[in-house]
Amino acid sequence: MASKKGSAVSTATTPKVSAGFGGVSEKHLTQFTTQLSTLQDAGLPIVSCLKILEGQLPKGYFKNVLVSVTDDVESGSSLSEALAKHPRAFDGLYVNMVRAGEAGGVLDVILARLAAFKEKSEKLKRQVKGAAIYPIAVLVVIVLILLFIMTKVVPKFEEVFAGLPGGAEGLPAITKFMMSLSAWLVSWWWAFLLALFMVIWGLPRLIGMTPGGRYFKDSVKLKIPIAGNIYKKVLVARFTRTFGTLISSGVPILEALDIVRGAAGNAVMERVIGEVHDAIREGESIAEPLGNQKIRIFDDLVINMIDVGEKTGELDKMLIKVADNYDDEVDVAVSSLTSLLEPMLIVVMGGAVFVIVLALFLPLLKIIDTLTQG
Repeated sequence: MASKKGSAVSTATTPKVSAGFGGVSEKHLTQFTTQLSTLQDAGLPIVSCLKILEGQLPKGYFKNVLVSVTDDVESGSSLSEALAKHPRAFDGLYVNMVRAGEAGGVLDVILARLAAFKEKSEKLKRQVKGAAIYPIAVLVVIVLILLFIMTKVVPKFEEVFAGLPGGAEGLPAITKFMMSLSAWLVSWWWAFLLALFMVIWGLPRLIGMTPGGRYFKDSVKLKIPIAGNIYKKVLVARFTRTFGTLISSGVPILEALDIVRGAAGNAVMERVIGEVHDAIREGESIAEPLGNQKIRIFDDLVINMIDVGEKTGELDKMLIKVADNYDDEVDVAVSSLTSLLEPMLIVVMGGAVFVIVLALFLPLLKIIDTLTQG
């Protein structure tokens, strides 16, 4: 096997290193895969490659994992067998691709393909995360500014209005409401922030604790205007790139679908992939079940390209082509959404401030009008 190339079986008993607790970030795993691919391409034995990369890592979980993997490979295990013992660091996709490379004697080629896959997946993830940071940061600032106005500024006006003839009874309805809301926020601002946190973060996770709830939550994500369409593109790009990379690496198609389903990250997509898996097992095509979905994730162009890929025997190439196309579409869509959100958030902020200012200045205008008439 390619993984054993140049390795010697150790006669001494090497103590196993505990992997400990933790995980490996996608960034570090991508960097490791790229470097391992480069060293393998240079013709170095796999054990030497692992020892070089292990020596470059600082103390931590990943270093401990590589020490353990190196020991196993030196003791006669294949690289895929050694990696499979650490599922928190190397997932099913990673292990299966390495296994396919070993079986075909093309581990260096598979590692290069896996490195390219990881780099493109990481780039897509960074694009989506980067686009989400700006609107979230702006929304947090808006909430804090409005909370400051309601708890610090509005109470000062309330003191002024209390000294007016007729007191609070003579105030407009909108001003009374603003005063009541301000009084509640002064005492319960922490409850407001907690409730906001639970609605945005806690409730979706609570709903997602059951299979039915997770499916409902994930289906709602797909139906959100504009953002839902981008989310669909991200799912399609991830599915086609992962599936295409596995097939081109020699992983059997049913096994590849099982791996892709586990890495889908969306319950609706998982169900679609499961139906594709069952259809292929029954001797049907991939394209047909993709088009028979209540919630459409794959558009007609993607389905037709996959159909053509099946008929021409170039499914892997067609899937990668679809993934590249959708990566570009996600990039454009994310940039457009960011440009659209900026003026929308400014309008929301301006509208909220306008309502507060209106509520506070209506009584003052009434006073000015009374004094003018007097």
